[in-house]
Amino acid sequence: MRHGSIPGAHGRVRPLTLLGDPILHTPCTEVTDFGPELARLVEDLFATMYAAQGVGLAANQVGEGVRVFVYDCPDDDDVRHLGHVVNPHLVEADGVVVRGPEGCLSLPGLEAGTERYDHAVVEGFTATGERVRVHGTGFFARCLQHECDHVEGRVFADRVTGWRRWWLMRRVARAPWGRA
Repeated sequence: MRHGSIPGAHGRVRPLTLLGDPILHTPCTEVTDFGPELARLVEDLFATMYAAQGVGLAANQVGEGVRVFVYDCPDDDDVRHLGHVVNPHLVEADGVVVRGPEGCLSLPGLEAGTERYDHAVVEGFTATGERVRVHGTGFFARCLQHECDHVEGRVFADRVTGWRRWWLMRRVARAPWGRA
């Protein structure tokens, strides 16, 4: 039996910010107020992530330029990782570099082979101000690096190079939402 509420159960689904909106390429600001407004944002992020069938979502993807992200993501051993990080900082990204398919809710329907480390550690806080340190391997490490990129003002497409980038940008330009 599960105790407590399901993340996002009390949140509202917000519209997603799509590639081309300047907020996605602007570094987010540190959170200084750990009050009810932050708790509502975290709930909204979970609700929006689940509605869009994602595994992670940063605040700037719903138009809020603050350093917050949520995740509900498996690792390569299919272990579920569920949580959020306020003021996240990627403190370790190491191990083997793996090029794997990566997508983003701000680039709906598109993905490209993107290089990421297979181990990552993120430090930050919970919405109540408690320190948190999150370790990820495999796919979950990719998710943590992806979400940390968002709060730094980057999207995965910024990491794609060569013909993969050309192909991805061509698909973005042809997408009904494409404005990049």
